[in-house]
Amino acid sequence: MKPVYQISIDGEFVGYIGDKNKFEQTIYETFNNNEEENIAFADFDAYTSYEFKLIERQQELNEEEIILALKEKADITYFEYTVCINGEEKENFKSIEQANEVVEKLNEEFGEEIDISIKTAYTRKLEIEENVDIATIYENLAIEVDKQIQEEQKKEKATIDGVYIAVVPVQGNITSRYGSKEAVRDHEHKGLDIATKTGTPIKAAASGTVIFSGTMGGYGNLIIIDHGNGITTYYGHCSKLYKEKGENVTAGDVIAAVGSTGNSTGSHLHFEIRKNGVYVDPAQYLFV
Repeated sequence: MKPVYQISIDGEFVGYIGDKNKFEQTIYETFNNNEEENIAFADFDAYTSYEFKLIERQQELNEEEIILALKEKADITYFEYTVCINGEEKENFKSIEQANEVVEKLNEEFGEEIDISIKTAYTRKLEIEENVDIATIYENLAIEVDKQIQEEQKKEKATIDGVYIAVVPVQGNITSRYGSKEAVRDHEHKGLDIATKTGTPIKAAASGTVIFSGTMGGYGNLIIIDHGNGITTYYGHCSKLYKEKGENVTAGDVIAAVGSTGNSTGSHLHFEIRKNGVYVDPAQYLFV
């Protein structure tokens, strides 16, 4: 016969162990800051009891099975390591070493252009592959980061004094550019003419407040939006106006419809950008 401890969980027999102190140390190491299994901590609602027994010498102990049974009963919280790009969570890792490897590679290539960091969090359900392909993850993130940098560069080029010209008001054919001289007018063109059919929705190029909505001389039906920092945009020759003075608009909101009102020879949008009242070339910011 040999002396053992019989283990029961919530009154149900699960097996035998030899050394009680060693077993409890194993449990502690398994469920408290276990880096190998990524366990941060565990809560046990189950009641575990020990009962001293004498059993046949050939009877096997089953410590590993008992620990598995305890895992099923435990409320386990795991560590999770997330690679963040400019504060946005991108990829989760079970291992801090894996996360660091990806971050180091990204920093080598993009570190001066973007913010790359690792966020440590807790999760009740760890759904991360055991053997991740670091090279593939890095390549996918690198492609995504490169696209993000290009978008940021594009946004920077389309920004005038802090105002992002985010939307082309209408799609169509450019029939007259800024600064062009044509027989239909006695001065250089101060905006951009985009020809398209009457009724086509016109969108706000940037967010702001409508400061004029009505008829104004050669502009015909006109909407003017103030975007702050001295930047205003003009939308002329409209067939219909959908926004009124004082309304706030977001970039992309439909504000009017294309027409040929005022001094116009055909259906088109006359679009202007002004900085502190001075005309600037809209094409510099619309098509970047």
